[in-house]
Amino acid sequence: MSSDVVFIGGRSGTGKTSVGFEMHAQLSATDVPHCLIDGDFLDMAHPAPSQHNLAERNLAAIWANYRELGYHRMIYTNTASVLPKEIARLTTAIGTNPNVTAILLTCTDATARERLSQREIGSALARHLASSVDMGTRLQTSAAASAHRIPTDDRTVADIAREIINLTGWQKSAAPMP
Repeated sequence: MSSDVVFIGGRSGTGKTSVGFEMHAQLSATDVPHCLIDGDFLDMAHPAPSQHNLAERNLAAIWANYRELGYHRMIYTNTASVLPKEIARLTTAIGTNPNVTAILLTCTDATARERLSQREIGSALARHLASSVDMGTRLQTSAAASAHRIPTDDRTVADIAREIINLTGWQKSAAPMP
């Protein structure tokens, strides 16, 4: 059975994690087998182990475990996951030549600032605000041409998750776990 993956990318403050959790809730409510992986935690360490491809190695290991249990649908959230180079690295790590749906969540600077100000209560707010603007520009110009661009300003997380689920067709094709 082929694998399906949704890569949800976007600058900080677009709602990637919240949308991923909501997709999980909606798919679970309709008994659609899937897994949710937040890529931010696959190599969160100091010093950063980026030169060791730890995120990809951990993703490969986690996905192998899910596949062994019969899962073939993955929701993966990570800022840069919709850039062509990242899609290639992630799909190589996943193996099984997955069907990819790339989603770029977008929002205005004001929305990102408001959301990050509520979320980042520690010393990282200024850094997150600056990197969010920079990454927003990079993603707008460099995201995969096939990426669906979905604005998140003034929309509910439930509505955005429903839109992405509709793009995947997962609810129509849901099959029980073996």
